[in-house]
Amino acid sequence: MLKNNTQELLDFINKGKTAFQSTYELKSILDMQGYSQIKEEDKWDLKKGEKYYVIKNDSAVIAFEIGSGEIEKDGFRLIGAHTDSPGFRIKPNPEMLVEGHYLKLNTEVYGGPILSTWFDRPLSIAGRVTLKGENAFKPKVKLVDVNKPILIIPNLAIHMNREVNDGYSYNKQKDTLPLVTIANTDYSENVVVNKLEKDGYLLKLIAETLKVDYKDILDFDLFLYEYAEGMVIGLEEEFISCGRLDDLWMVFAGLKALINSNNIKATKVLVALDNEEIGSSTSQGADSSILESILERITLGLKKEREDFKRALSNSIMISADLAHAIHPNYIEKCDPTSKPMLGKGPVLKIAASGSYSTDSYASAVFKGICEKAEVPCQVFVNRSDLRGGSTIGPITASKLNIPVIDMGAPVLSMHSIRELASVRDNEYTIKAFTEFFAN
Repeated sequence: MLKNNTQELLDFINKGKTAFQSTYELKSILDMQGYSQIKEEDKWDLKKGEKYYVIKNDSAVIAFEIGSGEIEKDGFRLIGAHTDSPGFRIKPNPEMLVEGHYLKLNTEVYGGPILSTWFDRPLSIAGRVTLKGENAFKPKVKLVDVNKPILIIPNLAIHMNREVNDGYSYNKQKDTLPLVTIANTDYSENVVVNKLEKDGYLLKLIAETLKVDYKDILDFDLFLYEYAEGMVIGLEEEFISCGRLDDLWMVFAGLKALINSNNIKATKVLVALDNEEIGSSTSQGADSSILESILERITLGLKKEREDFKRALSNSIMISADLAHAIHPNYIEKCDPTSKPMLGKGPVLKIAASGSYSTDSYASAVFKGICEKAEVPCQVFVNRSDLRGGSTIGPITASKLNIPVIDMGAPVLSMHSIRELASVRDNEYTIKAFTEFFAN
């Protein structure tokens, strides 16, 4: 079972190159499991025991199974995570010709990646492309994955940058732009420049990949990703080395729990939203009305009233699942002196006096009880008092829905690196805990 779940996780992440690809991989799995897609513009007529999902902006999914009980009494049981990961987004008009010879792409940083880890690695491009449609208000949308190692961000040789090992500060506009090709040296410099400006190297590449006319491409949401896939490593194959574990790992674990758990009285909901890494303030992010709106429409779709929705919220609880920092073997001083999560020792509750995590003693007690029932070990993370940590969708959701939200995550090293490091055993532990959360 350990190996099966680990390989499924790797397959899921390897296909989920961006939030867009991850969303449609979720859709594919949900379709196979008998879930029906419903759209926000349609009138909803929902039935107990039936399974549904909604896609928002091609990059977020909310999937749910209607419980057997009365929703105003039994409420919602939610697991929330996010589909996006830190990295680089390609800017409009990105082609930059250097010395009439090298062609590189202009990018901007998305979220908070560890920049140095993106250097000297074969990279590719994936995301979403919008094209001309019959109606200007409804352009056509296609997902694209070049799926070839076409880019690289080369390091500057140490002979020219003696400070690189002494805490070098990378310039995000200068140092991190990826090299894509060598310009056609059969042309003079001016002709090459004109050709690139007129035709657009990137648009032609995307058009060729999608088999469309590049003139039909109106815009794009394109991101870089590491071409090498995730893998199991370690002397005993105990580690997972993979990009985008934050937070596709928790999306995957929540999906497995949703699919594997039996129907219960409460309505089970998997919430996979986008843009957490940049603050969640988008229509498909946690700081929008999307989740509250969908939950209310579930209630109304069951022929209940708005007051029943408010009653349902009062009987609901959520897990905000985002990864947690494990103690680093080379930097043990960076960890809190009394709370030291480790790889392979189970899911981690995340607590902060600042409110950057939503776990309080009530939420903590619930999760500890779930882990005990599932026979899963449980750890606790708090930041050192002299270090500022991150946040999650937990506090946002707790304040919008006014429900208890458990902030937790599986332990990980190298968070926000192009390749993060996790434990095979923690994947199993987290799936078991989430399945128990959805079980009764």
